[in-house]
Amino acid sequence: MRLDLSGKTALVTGSTQGIGFAIAAGLARAGARVALNGRGESGVASAIDRLRGEVPDADVVAAAGDVSTDEGTARVLEAVPDADVLVNNLGIFGTQSPLDITDDEWRRYFEVNVLAAVRLTRAYLPGMMSRGWGRIQYIASDSAIVIPAEMIHYGVSKTALLGVSRGFAKAAAGSGVTVNSVIAGPTHTGGVEDFVYQLVDKDLPWDEAQREFMRLHRPQSLLQRLIEPEEIANLVVYLASPLASATTGAAVRVDGGYVDSIMP
Repeated sequence: MRLDLSGKTALVTGSTQGIGFAIAAGLARAGARVALNGRGESGVASAIDRLRGEVPDADVVAAAGDVSTDEGTARVLEAVPDADVLVNNLGIFGTQSPLDITDDEWRRYFEVNVLAAVRLTRAYLPGMMSRGWGRIQYIASDSAIVIPAEMIHYGVSKTALLGVSRGFAKAAAGSGVTVNSVIAGPTHTGGVEDFVYQLVDKDLPWDEAQREFMRLHRPQSLLQRLIEPEEIANLVVYLASPLASATTGAAVRVDGGYVDSIMP
């Protein structure tokens, strides 16, 4: 099975590191022209150098700009006027007592995690529909379903993405454009190792430490280890490909069985 995105342009938001970078690299390997996005030009430039090191023949575009703002979005749209694939990966998270989350903090989470994705969807979806082909994805989280008590603002913002995804899929019905959300489970990204070692024996080798962390603190995971960003990217690249033409309006899980449900 070959995932071929030759001739397609893909924009991945928040793609200078972590899951977003892995998605960008996966799309580039599939032949897509990939636009890397981050808030600052230097961070985007560094990520482009890294991507070209991993995928030497990659066709990469710099799309610096904070897409949670109108000004930043305008910069990105100037760099990438049209896209065939849009992956809304940008997101923020943090722990906070529910009773201490202010209105301003709720608004910030919705601006970054939800409205940035809505804004870009409005910008790119009409062009995709007129061309009769396109792929839009929203990177959600297991927290959208299993709302974490220590960061309900994050969880609720990810729940909102599931509704946004389904709604825009209906708007694109019959057009050849698919719209889906991806429910990512606990993932091995920057800073996670430090977090894990705060909770388990610091002398344990990493493989043992993460399994101990999962056993003690994420026991519902069937994978019983953290997911690697590339494993999230594999599903995203498939959903972006022509092979996923019949999957739309879905919330597709790549959560290692973390969500205790037989339904997606």
